[in-house]
Amino acid sequence: MKPFMDKDFLLTTETSRRLYHEVAVHQPIFDYHCHLNPREIAENKRFTNLAEVWLGGDHYKWRAMRSNGIPETYITGSAEAYDKFLAWARTVPYLVGNPLYHWTHLELQRYFNIHEVLNEETAPHIWNEANRQLAERPELSVYGIFKQFNVFAVGTTDDPADSLEWHKAIGKAQNTATKVLPSFRPDKALNIHLAGFAEYIRKLSDAAKKPINSIPDLLEVLSDRIAYFNSLGCRASDHALEYPPFAVAENGATGAEWERVVNQTFKKALNGDPISPQEADSYRTYLLLFLAGEYKKNGWAMQLHLAAIRNNNAVKFDSLGPDTGFDAVHDHHIAANLSKLLDLMESRKALPKTILYSLNPKDYYVLGTLMGCFQGDEIPGKIQLGSAWWFCDHRDGMEEQMKILGNLGLLPRFIGMLTDSRSFLSYPRHEYFRRILCNLIGSWAEAGEIPNDPSLLDRIVADISFKNAERYFSA
Repeated sequence: MKPFMDKDFLLTTETSRRLYHEVAVHQPIFDYHCHLNPREIAENKRFTNLAEVWLGGDHYKWRAMRSNGIPETYITGSAEAYDKFLAWARTVPYLVGNPLYHWTHLELQRYFNIHEVLNEETAPHIWNEANRQLAERPELSVYGIFKQFNVFAVGTTDDPADSLEWHKAIGKAQNTATKVLPSFRPDKALNIHLAGFAEYIRKLSDAAKKPINSIPDLLEVLSDRIAYFNSLGCRASDHALEYPPFAVAENGATGAEWERVVNQTFKKALNGDPISPQEADSYRTYLLLFLAGEYKKNGWAMQLHLAAIRNNNAVKFDSLGPDTGFDAVHDHHIAANLSKLLDLMESRKALPKTILYSLNPKDYYVLGTLMGCFQGDEIPGKIQLGSAWWFCDHRDGMEEQMKILGNLGLLPRFIGMLTDSRSFLSYPRHEYFRRILCNLIGSWAEAGEIPNDPSLLDRIVADISFKNAERYFSA
């Protein structure tokens, strides 16, 4: 029987083990989409205890604790830090079969060299030992973590109205070799149908120091903000879309008449008037087309995150707010709208490098076949099937995503893993992904399904682990 999570964890063949230990483990990390706090990076934050660094903001863990019947006071409430940690330790034994079980123990091993299994009995010793190390070891600061895990770059997620003051501070101080790149996330400017839209446009106007009273005003400000983000190293945008919108003017017009109609809708929204679903989708299509063109001019990648149904528990949303663990997988039909949206961008010469993610794996064949219709421009892998995301970033989900990409496209051009995380302890998720990748490629080689040619296999693993992302984002 193999030991629990030893050095060959998830590596079932000799070739898989060689690929991981000789190739994958040496590749830097390009975490091109995450939700790390730029201020905490700029301040090189030191964490006071394991609960703060492990449980703060991690809605993956919060969902698991609720499923275990833990009262909310021990999750997002006012309980003492140790009591929250102990509630998490009581939950961990029930996570067998969940990637959180593996991630938890990888993080204990890689950050703290703690190889005990976490449960209620081991919790006191693990708490004391981890906290001792957090206090005594400077390499457990943010910059120390970046160095320890060979983090080449991170892409934070930032609103167009953000001053990016902390990104400026990071660049000016030059205290880390890791590139900290802002990413442009204009969801609030797109979501004309949601409450707070008019207030957000005023905030964006204040940030840009320009009035926004019409669609031309909005486009000018967004173009200016894109240029500002670009000046601070931005290489990607990000859009969270429940489904791909596609609608033009009611008579099908896509020119001046469409702009006139969208401008009317925009002014209605600024006045607080209700917006119909057709009007909202027409506005969002118009704005996405414009933004895509701006991204292409700047050489950015456009990330489209699809199929999340958010804030499902209204009672909890009212008390805790968004991003607290009450989102789920959506099941919209997406093929027709996404096809038309990408085609419109292509016809206007406005289709940038694009990464297509879906939270629902039923969409992988849709995304994997549609992306093949829009490749080219001498950019290998211009349109990407994004990595298994959020509820899918477990072993089965990662393998399924890579196998489908291999069946439908070019797996060796895949830009690999991201954490999508708010936690500085998440970097072993890249290790988890790389072990799964090496096991998949190594198993194919040993089964005679692909050549057992080290030069070929090593290149594939190194490229997917890091080099493809480095080239794709040109950071």
